[in-house]
Amino acid sequence: QVQLVESGGGLVQAGGSLRLSCAASGRTFSNYAMGWFRQAPGKERAFVAAISWSGGSTDYADSVKGRFTISRDNAKNTMYLQMNGLKPEDTAVYYCARSTLMNPGPIGDYKYWGQGTQVTVSS
Repeated sequence: QVQLVESGGGLVQAGGSLRLSCAASGRTFSNYAMGWFRQAPGKERAFVAAISWSGGSTDYADSVKGRFTISRDNAKNTMYLQMNGLKPEDTAVYYCARSTLMNPGPIGDYKYWGQGTQVTVSS
């Protein structure tokens, strides 16, 4: 059974930074791509960033490119999202997810999801 637990969310002023973590259970963490998604009130869940099984390939939504950095530590079964230059429109619940494949793909590839962590950016 795969379990994903996010942490690191909180309240921050615009322009500030946060680092989210996603701790995964199980021995197969390093075999699969991982991703971050977010859902704002009244909106659908949206892609934020993804990283391949090895960390060698990453992908970002246009809205976060240059501000967010995704990374992973396979030895620690943990994925991270460093968020800099936060904006009020980044306010959302952030979810980590594990893909069924090795490389990033569409949201349908992600089978396992965490419970989410709230990020609130004040103006």
